[in-house]
Amino acid sequence: PFSDSVEMAYKEGIRAIIQPGGSLRDADSIDYCDQTGMSMAFTGIRHFKH
Repeated sequence: PFSDSVEMAYKEGIRAIIQPGGSLRDADSIDYCDQTGMSMAFTGIRHFKH
């Protein structure tokens, strides 16, 4: 997810994100999680194709 999605989730009380990984912007989301103490798990499996 983009970091703005992770930020919105955090503001709504969500404290863990599960995602497939491999995005060009993963580092931004990881940095936000590190700053806020959120957990982020990577599955390595895409859940949809486009």
